[in-house]
Amino acid sequence: MLLKPEQLEASLKKGLQPLYVLVGDEPLAQKECLDAIRLSARLAGCEERTSFTVDRYFNWQQLIHFDQSMSLFSNLRLLELHIPTGKPGIEGGKALTQLANKAMVDTTVIIVLPTLERDSKNSAWYTNLEQTAACIPLSEVSINALPQWIAQRMGLQGQITDDATLEFIANQVEGNLLAAHQEIQKLGLLYPAGKLTDSDVREAVLNVSRFDAFQLGEAVLAGDAERVVRIAQGLQHEGEQAVAVMNPLMWVLRPLVRIKHAEARGENLNNAMTQARIFGDRQNLVRRALSRLSLRQLEAALAKLADIDKIAKGMMPMSLTHSNAWLEISRLCYGLARVGKRRE
Repeated sequence: MLLKPEQLEASLKKGLQPLYVLVGDEPLAQKECLDAIRLSARLAGCEERTSFTVDRYFNWQQLIHFDQSMSLFSNLRLLELHIPTGKPGIEGGKALTQLANKAMVDTTVIIVLPTLERDSKNSAWYTNLEQTAACIPLSEVSINALPQWIAQRMGLQGQITDDATLEFIANQVEGNLLAAHQEIQKLGLLYPAGKLTDSDVREAVLNVSRFDAFQLGEAVLAGDAERVVRIAQGLQHEGEQAVAVMNPLMWVLRPLVRIKHAEARGENLNNAMTQARIFGDRQNLVRRALSRLSLRQLEAALAKLADIDKIAKGMMPMSLTHSNAWLEISRLCYGLARVGKRRE
C-alpha cells in the first residue's frame, strides 16, 4: 500500500499497520512520519521501542532473536530498522523478504531507507515490501512547489500571506524544509492567526539558507542563472573554500561529457545515462542540460575548472588569490546556466 506522508495521519486513526517502510532522504518528512507512528503506537499501549541500525557489523540474526523474545513491559512493541545505505546485502534481503511475508507478532515494524538506486528498487526484497507494507515515499519539495508548501503549512496554524512573501520565505530557506518548518513555527509564535504582511514576515524570518556545491551544480544543469548567483554568493559568504567546490562541479559535468561522446558514437541516450550512473528524476535534469550544452562547451568548462582549481590552490602565476577563484567559479557557472537563455 502506497501512502503519501500527508495521508499517514488519517491511516493511523484507522489503526496501526504491522509494517511501515519510509523511503527517501527528506529529513523533515522522515521525522514527522516517525513521530506520528511512534505516537500512535504509544496511544495503542506500546511501551517498548527498539531500534537497530544496519551497518557492516550488523548481524541479521538479531531480528530472529527479537521476534522470538517476549516483551518485558507490554503486549505491543515497536521495532525501527534503519538501513542508511539502502543495501541490506544477501542475508539482509532474505530477512526483509521474510519480514514482509510474515509479520512479527504484536509488533509494529518501521523500516527506514534512503532514496534507493534502481537495482535496490527492482530487488526481490523491496518488491515484497511494496506489496505488503505501508510504503511512504519521503520526497523533497521542489523549489517551484515550495511557496505552496509553505502556504499550506502556514494555513495549519491559521495564517496566510501573499504570493510575493511566500516566494521570499522560499528563497530564504533555499529548499531546506527543516529551516522552513522552523520559520513557519516562529511566525505562529510571534503573530496571531490571520493575514501576515510582508513587513511582518521579513522582520521575523532570518536568512537560514544553507548552501552546498551540489546545489550549485544542479542549478547549472537546470539553467537557473539567478539561483547560480545566489548559491555561489552564499557559499562564499558562509566561508566555503573555493577548492572544496571543484570536485562536486566536476562530478556534475564529467558524466555529461561521457554521455555526449556516447551520443556521438550513436549509442542510445538512456543506456549512456545508465552507464554514467544517472538514474530516476535526475535523468530529466540531465536531458535538459544536454539539450542546452554542447560537447565543446562542456569540455571547455572542465578545462576551466582545472585552471580554477590551480588558482584556489595557489599554483597559478601572478599571485591569483582565493577571491579570484570564487570570481572565476561564479563566471563559469553563470555562463553555463545562461547558455540556454541565449538561444531562446
